[in-house]
Amino acid sequence: MSSKGRCFHITTCFAATVLLLLLSTFSCEAQLTPNYYDYACPQALSTIRAAVRAAITKERRMAASLIRLHFHDCFVQGCDASLLLDDAPNIVSEKNAFQSFKSLRGFEVIDGVKSAVEEVCPGVVSCADILAVVARDSSEYVGGPTWTVKLGRRDSTTANKDLARANLPNATNDLDTLVSIFARQGLSVKDMVALSGAHTIGLARCVTFRDHIYNDTDIDAGFASTRRRRCPSAGGDCNLAPLDLVTPYSFDNNYYKNLLQEKGLLHSDQVLFNGGATDDIVRVYSANRAAFYADFAAAMVKMGDICPLTGAAGEIRKFCCYCSIAAALHFHL
Repeated sequence: MSSKGRCFHITTCFAATVLLLLLSTFSCEAQLTPNYYDYACPQALSTIRAAVRAAITKERRMAASLIRLHFHDCFVQGCDASLLLDDAPNIVSEKNAFQSFKSLRGFEVIDGVKSAVEEVCPGVVSCADILAVVARDSSEYVGGPTWTVKLGRRDSTTANKDLARANLPNATNDLDTLVSIFARQGLSVKDMVALSGAHTIGLARCVTFRDHIYNDTDIDAGFASTRRRRCPSAGGDCNLAPLDLVTPYSFDNNYYKNLLQEKGLLHSDQVLFNGGATDDIVRVYSANRAAFYADFAAAMVKMGDICPLTGAAGEIRKFCCYCSIAAALHFHL
C-alpha cells in the first residue's frame, strides 16, 4: 500500500473495514525494511550518525529535541516529515500548532543532516527516514536504548496544522485524554507510558508547567517550591527547567523514580502515577531500567510504523523544509 489515504479507508461494512485496516497496516510495515538503503546509499546511516553525534556533543540538550521531532511528526499524518515543512503557498506549517510553537527545536540539525546525506547520495534518503534514524541515534548517544530502524518512508507534500492541534498531547492532559490520543495512533497504554519516558532528558518552558507547580496537589511541596524560583506565577514563560532534575542530560529511568516521589514536572507526567491504571507500569520502569529500555525501543519502532508514505506516494525532498516544487521556486528566486 503506497498512500496514507488507504490507511484510513472507511466502508459501511464493519467486517470489511477491519480487514482493510489489517491489510493496510501489514502493507505499510512490509514496505519498510532496515536494509532499504544498503545498495542505494550504503553511507546513509553512518553519515547520519556522525552528524547527530556532532550536534549533541555541541549541545547535550539537543538529544531530547531530536527525539521529540520524530514523535511530533508521526502523530500527524503518519511518519512523513510533514512536520518539517515551512509555511508556503497551500501549506500551513505544523510548526505553528500550539503544542509545537516556540517549543520544538533542532530543525537546523535535521537540515544539516539532510545536507550531509545529499552530498553522498543525492535524492535518495527521505527526510522522514532521517527523522526516524536521528531519534534512534540521539537516544543511543546519551545512554538510552537503541533499536533497528525500518526504512523506506517517503516525504509528504502536505502538512496539517489543524490535525497537529488535534492529535498531539499537551502538558495539561489528564490520563484518559493521553490514553485516547495514543490509542488513535494504534499505541497501547504501555506504549504511552514508555514513550513518555523520553522526558528523562530535556528541558521544559515555565508556561508548560506553571499550573502544575502552583495549583496541583499531586506534587511534592519542596519540588514545587524549587521550581517556582525559576517560574513565577506571572511572566517568565520561556524560563527553562529540566524535566528530570537529577540527570537531565542522560537517558535513564530516573523519570519514573521522580514520579513515585511526586516530582513530575508536567501535569501530564505526574498523571501517570496518581492512583490510576498506569501506576504499576511506572513502578516496573522505576525499578527495572532494562524493562523500560526494551519497551521504549519497541514503542519507538511501533510509532515509526504509523502510516508511512511508501512506493510512489509523496516524494524525496532535497530540502526538508520545502516540497520539491516549492524548493525549486524558492531557491530560484
